[in-house]
Formats: sequence, C-alpha cells, structure tokens
Amino acid sequence: MSQTNMQQVIITEPGGVDKLAYETVELPIAKADEVLVKVHAFGINRPDILQRQGLYPMPKGVTPVLGLEVAGIVEAIGSNVTKFKVGDKVCGLTNGGGYAEYCVVPESQTLTIPAGVSFTQAAAIPETFFTVWANVFEMGKAKAGETVLIHGGTSGIGTTALMLCKSLGIKTFATAGSDDKVDAISHLTTGINYKTQDFEQVINEQTDNSGVDVILDMVGAPYLERNLNLLRRDGRLVYIAFLGGRKAKEINLGPIMMKRLTITGSTMRARSTAEKAEITQGLQETVAPLWAKGECLPMIYKTFQFDQIQDAHAAMDTGEHVGKIVVEII
Repeated sequence: MSQTNMQQVIITEPGGVDKLAYETVELPIAKADEVLVKVHAFGINRPDILQRQGLYPMPKGVTPVLGLEVAGIVEAIGSNVTKFKVGDKVCGLTNGGGYAEYCVVPESQTLTIPAGVSFTQAAAIPETFFTVWANVFEMGKAKAGETVLIHGGTSGIGTTALMLCKSLGIKTFATAGSDDKVDAISHLTTGINYKTQDFEQVINEQTDNSGVDVILDMVGAPYLERNLNLLRRDGRLVYIAFLGGRKAKEINLGPIMMKRLTITGSTMRARSTAEKAEITQGLQETVAPLWAKGECLPMIYKTFQFDQIQDAHAAMDTGEHVGKIVVEII
C-alpha cells in the first residue's frame, strides 16, 4: 500500500453543519485484532448529529472523529485476524473514525458483505442492525407470533426494526410524523401519524385492547404512560434514546407490577467488545442469510459524496428522511 495519508472529517467546535471540516492525516494502523478498511461508503446516524452538537460525550480513549459504520475493502489485517483477508468486501461497526477514507474496525465487529449487496447498502447496515438486534431481539426478546410497537418508524433504526420483524414473523405497529411517512412504511407495518392520531387508542382498537408485547422507544418521557398501558403481561419496554425528554413525572407504576413489565435500555457505544462480538455473531447467523436473499436490505433515503458532508448532516437535521443517509467515497 503506497498511500500514507488520507482525508477525514473533523468537528472544529460544537455546533451546526458549518463546524464540519476536512483534514489530512496519516492512515491508521490496524492493531492485532483489527482490519484496516478502505472506505467506499459510510452511514450517517443520529449519534453523529448529537456528537457534532456537543451533546454526545465520548467514552474514554475513543477517537473524536465521527463515524460509526463503514463499508469497503480490507486493505490490511492485524496479526491476530483470521476471519478476513486483504481484498475482502466488508462492513463494520466502528469505534469511531468512519468519516474517513480509511478506518480501522475490530475483527469481531466486521461482517462480510453478501454477494449482490452494494457498498452503499452495506454501509447502512452496522449501526442500525446492531442496535435493533441487541435491543429488540436480545434484550426485548421479540419472537415470531408477538406484536411490537416501533416509535420513530421511518428512522434508520425504525425501518430496520420493521423489516426484521416482518421477515421473522412478528406483527408491528409504528409511529411516524406525517401521512407521507406513514405511507412510506405501509408495506412493512401499520403506521400511525402521532401528530394526528393517539397511538394508544389506534393500537387498542386494532388489537381488541390486547396491546403489544414489545415497544422500542426513542422518544422517552412523553410516551411512558401510554407505553405502559399498551404492554401486555410480561411485556418489554426498551429505550434507545430520549429525544422527547428523559424525565417523566407522576407516572402510575401500577401496570409494571400488575403486568410484570420489564423496562430496560442501552447504548451501543458503551457495550464491551465481547458484547458487540456476540451481536455480530447473531447477525451473521440469523440476518446475513436474509441479506444474501435480498431481504431486509436498508432503505436508503439519499446518498451524498464525501465532499458533501455538511449537506449530508443538514439532510438528517431536517428529520424528513425515511431510512438511511449514506455518504459515498469514490
């Protein structure tokens, strides 16, 4: 490999999209358990926006460079890497640093890109599929025959959860912020416009007041009471964000006891390497075969080029996207 320098995106200071800039740095070097990926595409995710705004504190020792998922070609491998070789097409969940021409990824967080799946599609896989698999299926224990409510149904996380649930025999409801967004996911779920409809009332009407088994929530406090009301006995409420607020007041805790409810949540970045490796294995065994058949591939809302990073962030800032926003590096 003759190239020694690359470009990456940095945050000059917390703020708007104008605080994103480019700098030239030396290529990263893969550690013993890492692969160095020549990046062909990377996904834009909500934590990136929060980090740009100074609202997403970085774990100790983690690179401040944005980027949680990449897809590309293995350029070099660490001394302990056995699953991949130079030239393999892969996508991976990074520990940061994905907004760059090259990125190191732990071998245990890397997936082979199935034949027929593009780099653009693959770049939209890791962050959302790792998050959904961990929260809906591992922590939420959703299984075939159950019913799941997904809040934020048109987000990257939301569309991923809906696709997986449909493929795995799970009925779903999803909230979205406009009739157009409800229409956009109508092939996957029963959508509910939360601005004009009461999701609790709609779901009770359509389930004969039996509710749902699992709820994936990124809204937080404003939905807590209705979420508790909707959950069936032994239901599970899983939090992955608190976009609407994290402090709930005067909530009736009775349903938690009477229905034996479980309330939990997680962030992906705080998980250990071993935990992420377990998620990787679950995806490889259960979901990768679906990708290979052309199922459950990410819904791509819009793509941008590497020199359009500010435009890519602006597109996510609007909240109008349905599915994933991806940046391509040619």
